[in-house]
Amino acid sequence: MGLGRTIGDTARVPGRGLRRLAIVLVVLIGAAALGGTVALGAPTVVAKLTGSSTIEAPPPPKLTLVGLPETAPMPSAAALAKQLEKPLDAIPGKVTGIVRDAVTGEVLWDHTSDRALVPGSTGKLLTAAAALLTLDSTRGLVTKVVAGKQPGTVVLVGGGDPTLTALPEGKETVYPQPTRLVELARKVKATVKEPITRVQIDVSRYQGDRMAPGWDPADIQGGYIAPIQPLMLDGGRLDPTEQDGARTPAPARAAGQAFAELLGVDGRQITETVAEPGAKVLAAVTSAPISELVEHTLRVSDNVLAEVLAHEVARARGATPDFPSASREILAALNQAGIDTTGTQLYDGSGLSTKDRVSSRVLGAVLAAAAAPTENPNDPQFLRPLITGLPVAGGDGTLATRFGPGERSADGRGVVRAKTGTLTDVSSLAGVVTDADGRLLVFALMSNGGSPAAVRPRLDDLAAALAECGCRA
Repeated sequence: MGLGRTIGDTARVPGRGLRRLAIVLVVLIGAAALGGTVALGAPTVVAKLTGSSTIEAPPPPKLTLVGLPETAPMPSAAALAKQLEKPLDAIPGKVTGIVRDAVTGEVLWDHTSDRALVPGSTGKLLTAAAALLTLDSTRGLVTKVVAGKQPGTVVLVGGGDPTLTALPEGKETVYPQPTRLVELARKVKATVKEPITRVQIDVSRYQGDRMAPGWDPADIQGGYIAPIQPLMLDGGRLDPTEQDGARTPAPARAAGQAFAELLGVDGRQITETVAEPGAKVLAAVTSAPISELVEHTLRVSDNVLAEVLAHEVARARGATPDFPSASREILAALNQAGIDTTGTQLYDGSGLSTKDRVSSRVLGAVLAAAAAPTENPNDPQFLRPLITGLPVAGGDGTLATRFGPGERSADGRGVVRAKTGTLTDVSSLAGVVTDADGRLLVFALMSNGGSPAAVRPRLDDLAAALAECGCRA
């Protein structure tokens, strides 16, 4: 049973995911100030602390822990609207947006926020939230090998882990903590005493179509997606080190063939089966915890990992693990947690489908639940990885090359954390930002109908305008 069955209408913010001291610059974590809000400041914040006016903004911003003042004033709605007027007018296409205060949840600015548009990858925020509300965030996805029905046969059982790799120890992949097929093969060899003559694969964990409505099959070769199966290597990538490299159209078979080769078995003879209930487990490997998979999904916008999480949500909630059920159960999990998803239509968990429709109001509600302080410091914080997983403006993930020095959006560098979304004529940006007074704000911005090349810089400008804002009456 998933945690979602016991959470009810409590959407607290999770406390995991604070272990990275890499090149990232701004992190929001639980603390005493503001009932649980701390920010890591950008160079402009460092300058205020040190009194220096000459500190330059290096790429990336420096890691500096700065507590947000408990008494930071909330922006005036009227002043905020005036601050956003010009950057909003510069955004082409159909535009919707919302800004909320992270502490009180109050809506400070609303621009047709009920209008449902194609979200692009900001739709991953809904999937990530549902996964954290439903699954045990401390556990990983397990790939196992069991004894087959015939002597000398072993069955590789897919457990949904797309981070599994055939690369040996010491070789890096796009995933920070991949599970290793070589480790699985080594364990099997140590366990099985008789000769292994045959390898089969079990992909029965997921059902239905392997591609969602609204997906373009050309995106497999294009590197955006792979057919969703519970058994694959490196998210189906042909090159395990290339984030957006071409994918295989048959990820489970490719994994089975690689495993067979490691066992010295002819990989051309791979067949599918369903492992017998109670079959002896010969070996198993476990992925990084769900909370860390969520963070990685958001940081680099990994479509395959998002779809796996969506299927796992459906499975944990007792529904058929396929695209239609996953879409329904994501919304059901959010509604159960008190987040109103009225008007939302999902056809996948990654936001890759052009049929998806989400409003900025819903995106803002999800992020507000994740960023809100808990009433009690000891309360469970289920949704915090939504915040810690957001890319940092000018620093990492899908925002690494945005908000650059010299751009109009540069003031948002290091103080904006946001999930991006981009499809043809679709651009979106949703996350959190610390304003000039040290107040944490939640925002969601969406545009349909304009070229991303033109829209994305304007969305960045709008987020940066929030960072510049004192915006008091």
